[in-house]
Amino acid sequence: MYCKYYQLKERPFNVTSDPAFFFSSKKHKEALSHLLYGVSQRKGIIVLTGEIGTGKTTICRFFLNQIGKNVKTAFILNPTFSEIQLLESIVKDFGINPNHRTKLGMVLELNNFLLRESNAGNNLVLIIDEAQNLKPSLLEQIRLLSNLETEKDKLLQVILVGQPELNTRLNLYDLRQLRQRIMVRYHITPLDNDEIKNYINYRLKIASSEHPLEGQIEFSDEAVDLISRFSGGTPRLINMICDRALLAGFISETNRIDFNIIKRCIEELDSYAVSENR
Repeated sequence: MYCKYYQLKERPFNVTSDPAFFFSSKKHKEALSHLLYGVSQRKGIIVLTGEIGTGKTTICRFFLNQIGKNVKTAFILNPTFSEIQLLESIVKDFGINPNHRTKLGMVLELNNFLLRESNAGNNLVLIIDEAQNLKPSLLEQIRLLSNLETEKDKLLQVILVGQPELNTRLNLYDLRQLRQRIMVRYHITPLDNDEIKNYINYRLKIASSEHPLEGQIEFSDEAVDLISRFSGGTPRLINMICDRALLAGFISETNRIDFNIIKRCIEELDSYAVSENR
């Protein structure tokens, strides 16, 4: 609705995990470096955690755009499966059409596939998002898959991505063997206060048309400070309030998003949350 008014080619503050809007904050760059290092060095199991809305899935999608052609991936989202369903999802996402639907049959076909790809110089990576939802039995199954290896290298690199509850689950006594195989860990924290204005301007720049962005949209320092306090630096909450603020600015026919606009948007969101909880 407001894109034409602000000369934007798309909405800059969508909450979808679009890698085109990946913002290289200090924490996000470090997280990406950990993923790239763990995969390139064939470390086996990598764990990436962060609170809701901190950009974990966006990092994973951006990571997929950074890896070379010799890296092949399977990306499993929200893995609320049985053991056989999870295994079937993994082999299918790698492009394997299994001849046997039994657990043993699919593991054998996956192992043969990994060996062929390894001999061809390829590296295979399994990414599981929302991994905090995995039952201990599924995590143990993933550990067994990570054991597939040659004398020198792991055949399958596994990236477990999830909320902090994932670490709680991994600390279970029954999963101590899996825990010992985690070679790379990183926990993403929210943006620092001094990064938030750059984050907002970066997303506006990516979404802008060919015309210069200067003068089209301006968030005042007071508005950014209030956004910082509201969001705590969580990108998803920043997107939520900024999207609402641009709509409010469009309705008011202003290019300047000031403190009062943000304050009004926060009050509207708070009142909506209260009504939803009644």
